[in-house]
Order: sequence, then C-alpha cells, then structure tokens
Amino acid sequence: MASLLKPAWSRPSAILFASEIPANEKAFSFALAQAREFGSDLILFHAYDTLVVAASEASGIRYYDYAAAARSEKQHLEPLAQRAREAGLHCEVVVRPGLPADEILAYTHEREIDRIVMGTHSPGPISKLLVGSVAEAVLRTATSPVYIVGPEVVDGNYRNFATRTILCAASMHGATNVVAAFAAELAAQHNARLILQHVIRPQDRAEFLAGRSLDDVEGELLGLVPAQLQGQIAIQAIVVPGDPTEELLYQSRAQQADLIVLGAQGASAFAAITRHGVVYKTLAHTHCPVITLSPVVLAECGSKSEVLRPAEAYMAGVF
Repeated sequence: MASLLKPAWSRPSAILFASEIPANEKAFSFALAQAREFGSDLILFHAYDTLVVAASEASGIRYYDYAAAARSEKQHLEPLAQRAREAGLHCEVVVRPGLPADEILAYTHEREIDRIVMGTHSPGPISKLLVGSVAEAVLRTATSPVYIVGPEVVDGNYRNFATRTILCAASMHGATNVVAAFAAELAAQHNARLILQHVIRPQDRAEFLAGRSLDDVEGELLGLVPAQLQGQIAIQAIVVPGDPTEELLYQSRAQQADLIVLGAQGASAFAAITRHGVVYKTLAHTHCPVITLSPVVLAECGSKSEVLRPAEAYMAGVF
C-alpha cells in the first residue's frame, strides 16, 4: 500500500494555504516555511460566503459588486503573497465566492494540490472549533494531506520550523499501514525521528493482547514501516494503556514532537464529539501541528474501511 502514496505528499510541489480574512498569521508562517523548504508553489486561497452577501442585499442593498468584493478580499492577502515572493517563491492569490469548504475542495480538484495548510479558531465550545467548521469538513474529504495549525500550537520560529520528531498514532487495524507509511516517508524526507504510538484502553487490554506482551505489539508496530525505509530513519514504538487523546498529547510534549500524523478515519461531525472527542481535543490542545489523511485519501491508497457502529467511529490509532 505504501507504493500508492504519492511522493509529492511528503515533498509537496504545490501548497494551498486556506485563509480567512484577516489571515491566521501563525498558520501562514508554517505554510510559508514549508513552501520555502521544498521550493513549492504557494496558493493563498480565500472564499467568501455569498449567503452573507445575500443577507446584506435583503437588508436594503440593491446591488452588490461581487468583482469589487473579490478585489477587496484579494488586497488583504497581497502582503502575505509579497512576503512569499520576496522569499523567491511562486505565489498567487485566489479568491472565490462560495462556501469556504466547498470552494477549497473544488479548487483541489481543478489543480494538483499536494498539501492543504489551515488554522483553526481559538479553543471554546466544541462547535466553535470543529463541528460544522471549514477545518472539520476539509479534513474529512480532502484528496491530499491536510496540515492543521491549532490554537495551542507554539510559533515554529523558535525551532526554525524544523521537523525533528514525528509522532504517529498507530494501531493494527484498518488504515494504519497507510498512515504509518506516510509518517515514515515524512520522517525520511525531514531526516526526523519517528515514534509510532498505540494506546490500549484499559478495559480492552486483555482482549487486545490475547496472550501477547507489550513488546510483541511494539514489534508489530515497527513492522508497519515499509522495508525500504527501515534502515533510513530512527524509529521507536510505544504501546501504553490509557486514554488515547491524553496519551497522544502527553507523548507529543514528552517527546518534543514537531508534528503529529493521524488518519482521520471516521472523523465525521458526529465522531468529533464522541469517543471522548479525539479529533477535537487533539487539535484543540496539541502544541505542534497535526497532519491528517482523510478517509478519501486512505481509500485511494487501498485501505478497506471497517464497518463501524455509529457510536464507534474512530481515528486510526484509537480504539
């Protein structure tokens, strides 16, 4: 399955920065750093909701100049584009009317995009961060990896945006071989250390181990890394009992992870608020960016989705 991963996903030639106005400066800084690292084209993309415009028209405005609105929105992003151009990058600004998530996804079908970079809103009620939001919709259905900069992510400047340690949530089910292979390719590209973590819920420990030791499971995790990458990167496997989100966040801090890799299998609006809110809590509280592979990407890479009961939607690496 690893062979079905696109090489450009770990070394992007075109990065789309999905921007609000005003732009999320921290998220843009990460997008710019990645574009500089790989010499990628950088597209600053913004969509404005025409429903808001329609509401304004209903309140008494007889005519709305959509072209003028697009030019105005574009002007807000031009200073960011100029920074990218001064760094020697090819950068363009694209502004479109429509629902942001729909327009982002439509554009990625029109043009070959290797990575989407976007931020999330400040922490607060769960509905304010993921459920129904642009980020939540995009990470579920994007056809390329989505790099998300959450509200608690520290500024990458203090480490010059270097990716030295990658933490991957891994399991022995479903799409994990695809997720682990992608994380390994990222680690090879950055010459980074890779940590594969699997968390066993205490109530599931006896059934899951079924006579195996934790060392046995760690060995199986290491076997998820493609053979051709085994000798190229430093790999560590961690298997612990506990709450998946708490352990993931703990290890990300303890290991000083620069990036978390997750498979967003089952990351629907419903799943975001069930199973202890794994998606929400990870993005809301991690101190490093998270890169996700959507169910669409996982399916294209040959992953067979398991049949889940509604209350059992999960992300790869979470039971």
